[in-house]
Amino acid sequence: MADLNALDATALLQALDGRRISSVELLEASIARNRKLKATINAVVAEDLEPARQRAREIDERRAQGETTAALGLLAGLPMTIKDCFDVAGMPASAGVKALLDRSAGDAVVVGRARTEGAVIWGKTNTPVMAGDWQSYNPLYGTTNNPWDVERTPGGSSGGSAAALATGITALEIGSDIGGSLRVPASFCGVYAHKPTYGLVSQRGHVPPAPGVAADRDLNVVGPMARSARDLRLLLSILAGGTVAAKAAPMALAGVRIGLWLDEPAFVLDAEIRTVIEAFATDLVTDGVVVEPIPSPVDGHALYDAYTALLMPLIAADMPPAQQASMRALRPLARLALGMGRPLWALQVVNATISHAEWLAANEVRARMGRTMRSLFERFEVIIAPATPVAPFPHDHRPLTRRKLVCSDGRKIPYDVMLRWPALATVCGLPATAIPVGLTGEGLPVGVQVIGPRGGDSKTLAVAEAIEARLGGFRAPEMG
Repeated sequence: MADLNALDATALLQALDGRRISSVELLEASIARNRKLKATINAVVAEDLEPARQRAREIDERRAQGETTAALGLLAGLPMTIKDCFDVAGMPASAGVKALLDRSAGDAVVVGRARTEGAVIWGKTNTPVMAGDWQSYNPLYGTTNNPWDVERTPGGSSGGSAAALATGITALEIGSDIGGSLRVPASFCGVYAHKPTYGLVSQRGHVPPAPGVAADRDLNVVGPMARSARDLRLLLSILAGGTVAAKAAPMALAGVRIGLWLDEPAFVLDAEIRTVIEAFATDLVTDGVVVEPIPSPVDGHALYDAYTALLMPLIAADMPPAQQASMRALRPLARLALGMGRPLWALQVVNATISHAEWLAANEVRARMGRTMRSLFERFEVIIAPATPVAPFPHDHRPLTRRKLVCSDGRKIPYDVMLRWPALATVCGLPATAIPVGLTGEGLPVGVQVIGPRGGDSKTLAVAEAIEARLGGFRAPEMG
């Protein structure tokens, strides 16, 4: 067989079904790969191996007895890891918080669906504390490194997931996204991810919010991560309970109308990222794709203000009561500071303590922007936009308000610009498929997000699959 570490899940499932490899052999290969890279990458942070080995043996035995995929499941015998924000029986979600370790929990809904289809779940991948950063580190499990350059972050909050995919430790992952947490790590690690339409996939069993909360969290989504676009579709069909087809006929790129969104005065886009995306767009035109550069679909300042007003109360709800009280006490000073330069700390405090009336105003902005996007998708099948404003950046674990990002020209920009390009799809609840499209001059991955109309998950996935076929698919970092 070809190198297992580079194959996607579909190819591995075909090998399993054809009995060219057993589930036990594939599981042991995944475990060995993780052990080889543990000190270098630190993607997998918890394991439950004996139940996984027993599961793999059972599936091998049933397959040997002639049971078909229809009986065994779409993922029969495939080893998987899961982001440590999802409860897994025997491995409850810690989300990087020690107090969450010693509790019992059953499978999150999406984990249960993958297990029902035959997945062999054996480990958990790293995430920042309460999924709250574009870097993946926490006091429990330490730092996950980017396999393209270990001095840099793999992104977050699904950074351990993306690093495990890029290094061949796993072929499928389940992640989540409220601030780019699927799209950023996919872009930083050169893999694929899909942010579904809001509400398409259950969040039950995801932390945050606190374990046991019944209501789905606003803005947050749960979605697949993989080494190919076809694998995204396969896993999404399972996570969404069969409402999305597991396979689709190939889409012809010629004639597809794409809006290319690279300019927004309120957002930053580093020149090296723009260069890679523009070259990618030029290649699409040579294939007959109708690529039209578009101005920002909505006002960027209004989008960001609405986004942070909707997002920060959710983050504040997970804070200790004393910290919430402190932020309420700081609100008058923070409002004053907003009129004198909009420092990040003041924006966070004010938005974390908004009234219900202020939340309703932000929600109205969201509704109006959703209407604007529906009109735009009458002109274009999809919109392509940057997934991140910069390439993978060096680890920086200082307090958020002290961090700066450095562009390729040396310019320093605020850390919270990472939130801006993901904002449109998140605020409007739109599907967005993240795909790799090239490398910077330093050899770091660059990704884009293929954004579609609400409910258009199959459309963005079809475009992603067609582009993947054009570009040649997943490219592994040189890890050995």
